[in-house]
Amino acid sequence: MIFISILLFLGSLAPAHAQNDPVSEALHARLEELQFAGDLQIGGASIAGREILPAVYANREFQPMWTDADRIEDFLAMVETAPRDGLLIEDYFVNELRARMDRADHSGSPLDRADLDILLTESLVRFGYHQLFGKVDAHALDSNINFTRKFLDGRSAVVAIPEIIASSTPFQQQLENAVHRSPFYRALRKHLADYRQIAADGGWPRVPEGETLHPGDTDPRVAPLRQRLIVTGDLPAGSDTTSTTFDVDVKAAVIRFQERHALGADGVVGKNSYAALNVPVDTRVDQLRLSLERLRWVRGEREERFIAVNIAGFRVYFISGDGIAWTTRAMVGKTYRQTPIFRGTLSYMEVNPTWTVPPTILRKDVLPAIRKDPGYLQAKNMSVIDRNGRKVDPATIDWQAGSLPYSIRQEPGPNNALGEVKFIFPNKHFVFLHDTSHRSLFSQPERAFSSGCIRVQDPFTLAELIMNDTAKWDQAALTKVRDTHKTQRINTPKLPVLILYLTASLEPDGRSRFLKDVYERDAKLLAALDGEVVITPLGAE
Repeated sequence: MIFISILLFLGSLAPAHAQNDPVSEALHARLEELQFAGDLQIGGASIAGREILPAVYANREFQPMWTDADRIEDFLAMVETAPRDGLLIEDYFVNELRARMDRADHSGSPLDRADLDILLTESLVRFGYHQLFGKVDAHALDSNINFTRKFLDGRSAVVAIPEIIASSTPFQQQLENAVHRSPFYRALRKHLADYRQIAADGGWPRVPEGETLHPGDTDPRVAPLRQRLIVTGDLPAGSDTTSTTFDVDVKAAVIRFQERHALGADGVVGKNSYAALNVPVDTRVDQLRLSLERLRWVRGEREERFIAVNIAGFRVYFISGDGIAWTTRAMVGKTYRQTPIFRGTLSYMEVNPTWTVPPTILRKDVLPAIRKDPGYLQAKNMSVIDRNGRKVDPATIDWQAGSLPYSIRQEPGPNNALGEVKFIFPNKHFVFLHDTSHRSLFSQPERAFSSGCIRVQDPFTLAELIMNDTAKWDQAALTKVRDTHKTQRINTPKLPVLILYLTASLEPDGRSRFLKDVYERDAKLLAALDGEVVITPLGAE
């Protein structure tokens, strides 16, 4: 920011040759207005790059950058692809730019040429910024979000922007070189195109709600059910759309649909299946757009190996290279104890862990249970620990006192809340991944059961993947440590852990997967994604 401040100061002094160049003089005047007034309107366009644009132009003595008509056309062709990423083409002034190109060509006015140059650069900054980081400032939306934000491999935006414009490399190729898109992202982008086509073709028919439909039933609602399932490919195209019989083909199609919508896949159409079937196609389009935006937030988190959690999907993933190496079910925080979205770095795992009850759970859950049942601590294999780390006899404590100078620790064992292994990535939220003694809950389609931490269905497979050293840490070695029933800390490779929230995702076979907005986060993000453009100062990245 200090560097940009210096440039802004220097930019307030008109360079000598700018006084002899009418376009440079017009650029200087316009950007001085932006710098000191804090606002600049060009036609109907409001300039968002209030810090970066004056700095870029001052650094090159207010010389215009867009002097090649073919280069401008190449840029506009790239910007017109914005909708495929779920972005709004109107954010980049394409129509205004084309109109101003014609005006500048005919009038030759220095002011028209300067305004065109500024507007093109503003459009480039917006488009590039949105592709690199997302349109929405994730941290402003949720202060817990702390994903890495790096601009073009550390290059200064002030230097990089003129180089991008002057390059002979097509803009689209530069974008692809700068922005790595994972196969996961590209697949979601393809599904966005597919669902937009469904919308353009008129969407899908509504299935009348009513009594539960079972395989073998004959009911008039089966015909629109068939039509609905054909639209999204759950029932093969060409299937009979008039039959009112719920046959084996319809059952198989319903199961496919239920799997893709995180419902109990029983082939029976009840209340939850009716609701999912009748969600408008535009809502599914928006879910895909939101997932693409959320994935752009983590574009800078490019590591060869990392752990990802999708809260909305109740799943943990181990990513290796460009693909999903492994996935398993997870439980996440309850709606009133939500798992936060953030990034951490795995530090170690602990086999046969103890569990020190967090303050909130101690206050809200454990202390009331102890006061109600004096045998609670013994039944849960819990110890009372004083401030010096020593065990205290629970019988000597007045549990009715308002404030107690003790912590509660659950010892290792089959009923330990953390199960047999936990994975620690230190963070202010005290969130980590762990096993659980309540494994039966993994069979539920919706698994928001925890107090904020993430329970993993198959934690020892995850441990083996993390260690990536089968000669030393295969399943047999990990089981041997577990069977000692003693707590053992094992240092791990430093891997990123990304806690995400995607309500549109993918099935393992690549089919689209739509999930319930369990924490009700989508509406706020959608409003921001469809709202005004705000550019965080690029010079600070």
